[in-house]
Order: sequence, then C-alpha cells, then structure tokens
Amino acid sequence: MNYEELVKNHAGEMVERLVSWAVNTESVDIHFDYEGNDQWAILSMHVYEEDKEISLRLHSNNQYDLYFGYYDDEDEFFEIVKPLTEKEQEVIPEALQKLMKHVVD
Repeated sequence: MNYEELVKNHAGEMVERLVSWAVNTESVDIHFDYEGNDQWAILSMHVYEEDKEISLRLHSNNQYDLYFGYYDDEDEFFEIVKPLTEKEQEVIPEALQKLMKHVVD
C-alpha cells in the first residue's frame, strides 16, 4: 500500500495514532500557521527515523485535515492532505478541539 492509499483509506486510524501520542505526551505544541488567506492550528507528530510527519490541522472554517509529509528514497519531500469526514473527526477529544479552535481564532 502506498502513502496516498494509506491516507485515503486509513485517515481515521492515523488521527487516532496522533491523538494517542498527544494525550500520552507530557506537553505538545499546537501552533498557528497560514498560507495566503488560509489559516490553521496544527498539531504535529514527527517520526524522524522514517522521515515522516503526521499532522492534524484545524482551519478557520472549522474544517479538519490530516496532513502527511514524507521523504522518498531520493530525498524529495511529498505532502498529502485529506479533509477529514465527521466520522474521522469523532476520535479527536473535545479538549483538543477547543485548544485548536482557540489557537486558530
């Protein structure tokens, strides 16, 4: 299975993994980022030994995205962004949703 299929077909599981990591870590950083007029709060988990990043983004329009970034064998960086469905968003704890909303507002 390639990374595009992983993100498309298993986004909920990836969000669960990220949330599990966040709630079991002493402190995490939720920061603000933007590109053009698009603004979002972002929570990221880096898997350094595999050159991967998994992030949860909350945009100012209340849309959540799963972001997956990785390097291929030739050190070229790729990004995959998938808007989350309501079902995929259900695993995000209410407290985390409130924190992310506070950052993006």
